[in-house]
Amino acid sequence: MLEWVPQRTDDGSFTFFSETFGEAFHSMRGARAEAFEKFARATHLRERATGDRLCILDVCYGLGYNTAAALETIWAVNPYCHVTVYGLELDVTVPRAAVQPPLIESWSLALRPILVELAESCCCDRPNLTARLLIGDARQTIQTLPYQGVQADAILFDPFSPRRCPQLWTVEFFAAIARCLATEGVLATYSRAASVRRALQLAGLHIGSIPLNPDAALPHEWSQGTVARHDGSEPLPSLSPMEQEHLHTRAAVPYRDPSLQGLPETIQARHQQEQVASKLESTSSWRRRWKIH
Repeated sequence: MLEWVPQRTDDGSFTFFSETFGEAFHSMRGARAEAFEKFARATHLRERATGDRLCILDVCYGLGYNTAAALETIWAVNPYCHVTVYGLELDVTVPRAAVQPPLIESWSLALRPILVELAESCCCDRPNLTARLLIGDARQTIQTLPYQGVQADAILFDPFSPRRCPQLWTVEFFAAIARCLATEGVLATYSRAASVRRALQLAGLHIGSIPLNPDAALPHEWSQGTVARHDGSEPLPSLSPMEQEHLHTRAAVPYRDPSLQGLPETIQARHQQEQVASKLESTSSWRRRWKIH
């Protein structure tokens, strides 16, 4: 079993660093804060918690923070709301390491035994919860969910970055994800990459931006991520003119994986070739126009 070493983030919560992907699992500015701000709040779980039932799909469950933030948000409003959670995770050692002290201490006393049971048994049932953790390549495990009738009210989409994990940011994978999104459901991801946003559009979803937190934004930032949904009748936070133009540059060439089995290197190489052949405006030209450094 890999040894996962806790790293403290700026809000006092902890994350891990993946040597395989060369990235931390969370923003070092605050792992717990990121789970609430970019996922639980962006999918409007507080507003939706007044109903009897909610279904959540957590893509790349990892340390379980996004699910934990979602459950704390929902049950703070309505402790009787029954939540169904499906978590997709490649490596079961990650959630199991995340329920050890001091990481587990980021969460409420009521939530801790739930996270422990889900990590250790890959399932947890309570009067107000049905949770399942599906271990394996998410490109394969996602394909079992439509047959179970899964229609998620919120999809928490949190893989490693497209450059490190291109296989989970493709048009084809987003199409599979979209089949599990309820008609009025919302998908949220931390990524603001033009390639990601274009892939979501090609998968048939409407997109919006997650607005910056003015108190925490850095000068070079323009968005905290992306939200998407099927029905464009209920508006999402609009993309700025700068963000809209970004979708017409070579940065917006999406990743593709027609078989949903491609190797990351193959997907990355195809993406680079398509960018080189693209007639779209260069991303460097767009950056100069908008004075982005």
